[in-house]
Amino acid sequence: MKQRFQTKMIKLSALAILAISSSAIADDSMSDVNITSKKLNDNTYMFMGAGGNIGVSAGSDGILIIDDQFAPLADKISASLNEIQAGAPKYIVNTHYHGDHTGGNAHFGATGTILAHHNVLKRLREDSKTPKSALPVITFAENISIHFNQDTLEVIHLGPGHTDGDSVVMWQKANIIHMGDLYFKDRFPYIDLKGGGSVIGYRDNVSAILDKLDNKVQVIPGHGELATRNELLKFKHMLDDCINWMRGEIEMGHDLAKIKQQGVPKEYKDWGWQFISAEKWIDTLYEDLSPKADE
Repeated sequence: MKQRFQTKMIKLSALAILAISSSAIADDSMSDVNITSKKLNDNTYMFMGAGGNIGVSAGSDGILIIDDQFAPLADKISASLNEIQAGAPKYIVNTHYHGDHTGGNAHFGATGTILAHHNVLKRLREDSKTPKSALPVITFAENISIHFNQDTLEVIHLGPGHTDGDSVVMWQKANIIHMGDLYFKDRFPYIDLKGGGSVIGYRDNVSAILDKLDNKVQVIPGHGELATRNELLKFKHMLDDCINWMRGEIEMGHDLAKIKQQGVPKEYKDWGWQFISAEKWIDTLYEDLSPKADE
């Protein structure tokens, strides 16, 4: 049963990443999805369901959430929040624009304030079907601080990586970080090149964040179970190794077909998953690391 649920979650995440409108996903396709919560400290929780993981701050100042999964799950997310603390979220932080992280914006944005990087607003606006309540009303270029529930949440943009509007959120006192989709735990990441993403930028952003973390930090991935700094470091090593491997293949003049025939380095053969198989990861690396025609 658990395996079937995890497979379904991956399929649903893939739909969103492919830019299928969350409104096109029938409610009954989410009927067997459960929102599970993990308490990280007195005021902080991690919610898992279908789509990106949700970070929650709940306390005397109210409720803040980081990402909100798919639209059909909004009521289930609200019910899970009410089990922690009554009331609707005052603030919603979007780590980027993909529908498996912003699908609930219209629901939660009707009563709360959505914050995101400038480019999240830009990309959500590009879809004429996005309702006004789903759009961020506070946007920023680099960083913004939220002083909430006896902590300071630093929302940090590091430049193009997963998309061109990624943010990570760091709790200063609680020593927790929400990585958004700059971290797919033990999986090849999706790097949205058409959405302003960058393979090198992605790796460099993960590296920059690692420099800010100690070994006691709790890491909320965009997808996957709660992690440690060492597990995030393992992910960064995979990025380094794959980038160096692909650069070597390109320098030797190997074309995409030959590289695919060879496959990814053997130590990462089990990092593929339903949406980002080893073959698709090779496609991404090759496309972004190959010399451009105008260079």
